Amino acid sequence: MAHKPKPKWKPWQKVTLTLAVILLLAGAGFLLFPVVSNFFGQQHANAVIDTFNQSVQHIVPDSPDETSTDPVIAGIKSKSFKEALENGEVDEEGYVVDTSGNRVSGSPIVFKYDLNALYRDSVAYNESLINHQGTVDTSDYSTAALRMSDYGLSNFYCFLSAPSIDLYLPVYLGANDPMMASGAAHLSGTSLPIDQKSTNSAIAGHTGYIGRIFFDNIRRLEIGDTVSIHNYWEDIDYQVIDYKIVAEDVTDDIYIQEGRQLLTLITCIYSGYGDDFDRYLVICEKTD
Repeated sequence: MAHKPKPKWKPWQKVTLTLAVILLLAGAGFLLFPVVSNFFGQQHANAVIDTFNQSVQHIVPDSPDETSTDPVIAGIKSKSFKEALENGEVDEEGYVVDTSGNRVSGSPIVFKYDLNALYRDSVAYNESLINHQGTVDTSDYSTAALRMSDYGLSNFYCFLSAPSIDLYLPVYLGANDPMMASGAAHLSGTSLPIDQKSTNSAIAGHTGYIGRIFFDNIRRLEIGDTVSIHNYWEDIDYQVIDYKIVAEDVTDDIYIQEGRQLLTLITCIYSGYGDDFDRYLVICEKTD
């Protein structure tokens, strides 16, 4: 039995098929981009948090001792980052280096001397805000409350977690574009997130940021859910006590309330009118 000859593709058919495949792949790529981009973005956030967790395992004490049981800091003789940098014991990112300047530690180290100074300055900053309610500049939160490089640290101050919505984000000082493109950001002019009464720490995060899930899901937080701050000194657990939508220029909810320890999460939400956006707030209070 004779075989029928295979049909030949006409040039226009080949072009059509090629275009169809290209459009199909482009469409799939468009749909997958947010998923893939968020995956890598969250991996970056996780890496920042992991580096933080590792660094606080290697805190150089006020009186460095070569006989330290921690092999990472055993050879450190300096008591501060600035001194260690001048002595060639660490590089500018806080990693221990050898005499040739090569890194010999897998994570940066921190100095108790610097952390003590940072904590004292954080407390002083918070206390300075108590008598200045209503003077927060809502148009510019971009300036960091403290310059972390003065303490040998990056602009990373703490990280935020909310297990009920699978939220784990580094928190940076200063709500400027680079910081908010990397995680959440502390609004200068509001309390720094430490374990201190008469504070209200306002932390902002993007919603609808292309390829990243930052604060998109905080609207799923419910009354009673736990939101935690993990800084260099402690873990602080808060409970969600309220949520609301307010106009962009309404700032009453980020004011300090005497004797209370509050954490206010802030993101944008479409107002329904033109290009205007309101603010969605999740208000949390420290649990006993």
